[in-house]
Amino acid sequence: MQIPLSVPDIGDAEKIELASWKVKAGDQVTEGQELCELVTDKAAFPLEAPHSGTIVSLSRSTGDLVKVGEVLAVLDRA
Repeated sequence: MQIPLSVPDIGDAEKIELASWKVKAGDQVTEGQELCELVTDKAAFPLEAPHSGTIVSLSRSTGDLVKVGEVLAVLDRA
């Protein structure tokens, strides 16, 4: 089952930057593992894996500006 991983609603943020990826496509991840770091003008937020599985793809790159609800990656929950 493939699960899209989207930018969560992290409050009143006008600009959200994908600061860094901690994983790459093909990586095995565990539930709760930090996948990437999102940064606003106020704070940094980790995006964590909701389930264990394999990262199928990353759709955005480090340094990209992203919006709430935008898909960043796809996780295959085996």
